[in-house]
Amino acid sequence: MTSPLPPPSWLDSALNFCIAKTRHNLATLASFPERTEGGQWVQIDPNRHGWWVGGHWVGLLWLAHATTGDPALAAAARDWGNRLLPQLNDQSDHDLGFLFELGFLLGNQITGDERLKAPALQAAAILSRRYNPRGQFIQAWGPLDAPPELRGRTIMDTMMNLDLLFWASTATGDPRYAEIAAAHARTTLTYHLRPDNSTAHVCDFDPERGVFLKQDTHQGLSAISCWSRGQAWGVYGFADCYRATQDPVFLDASRRLMTYLWPRLPADLVPFWDFDSPLIPNDVRDSSAAAILASGLLSLAAIENDPYLAGIWETRAVSILASLWQNYTSRDTGEASLLVHGTRSKPHNLFDHGLIYGDYYFLEALVRLSKPAAPSWPTLTIQQLRPT
Repeated sequence: MTSPLPPPSWLDSALNFCIAKTRHNLATLASFPERTEGGQWVQIDPNRHGWWVGGHWVGLLWLAHATTGDPALAAAARDWGNRLLPQLNDQSDHDLGFLFELGFLLGNQITGDERLKAPALQAAAILSRRYNPRGQFIQAWGPLDAPPELRGRTIMDTMMNLDLLFWASTATGDPRYAEIAAAHARTTLTYHLRPDNSTAHVCDFDPERGVFLKQDTHQGLSAISCWSRGQAWGVYGFADCYRATQDPVFLDASRRLMTYLWPRLPADLVPFWDFDSPLIPNDVRDSSAAAILASGLLSLAAIENDPYLAGIWETRAVSILASLWQNYTSRDTGEASLLVHGTRSKPHNLFDHGLIYGDYYFLEALVRLSKPAAPSWPTLTIQQLRPT
């Protein structure tokens, strides 16, 4: 890639804001945060052990420790991470990457603590069991003996859980983890991506025959629309796949998703919740999609083999982050989250709030920007991640 851009003038202020807000949340939260309502966190039932978003809160704590070197933040990350461990007994969801890459592997790479690898490896083993070899996809939701409509369902979000499998192959020497991840990514490329480079949130397959049935959605406007957070997951996830495999088809996929997405962003670069909403420009935004996209673009820039494109991806990421900092942070409000105006799911009437995953990817992108020599995040060498 090209030489990284110099850190923007606002970066230190943004990092300091994120760290201060995270410290405040740490002092006030009793359970894992998910979204804000009335300016305060809606906390997840402790019996759900963080649901699918618990890793984002633990990841925030690890990033705060990496930025500050404060051992109290590392201790807090370990404590909250331990609250995720019961999910290793639950084999009904694909989100083990979100949970255990951010909750444990990230901590291992920041601190060098080898004990943090074991839960991540166990999570990778459980995730690999969700692979359907007939359709070459990872089942998104439901137990392995769920009804066919669940056993055959894939979603764009799973692209973000593949990195755990690629890492597990390197850590164990077992190629099957990486083979599963690459196969799922190829299936996503074939069936979720459309000719115009938009993506479907959901694809359904016959789980017995592995035959593709139809595109659908769960959080988007419709089966034929393009849900903005799903498109951002794809930009980020395909970049991860290229870094792990060096297969140019995945680099091309990440680029293709950008060709669709970028011209459809509004002036402040924070997307509407669905690119096909008939209410645009008067519909709600999704700041979490913007944060995911910004961090994914910095990752893409780091592995891009075309220096010209690498510069474009980095410049665009910085522009998105600058807009989020100026227009979508809670620093002038009493909101508990870092970012405001996120959309969890407009079809379920959940919008215009803070989201813990939006907060995580916002800080992740800021940390990436503050460490320009680092080739990727979170899969960095320990030396690149350890706080100074």
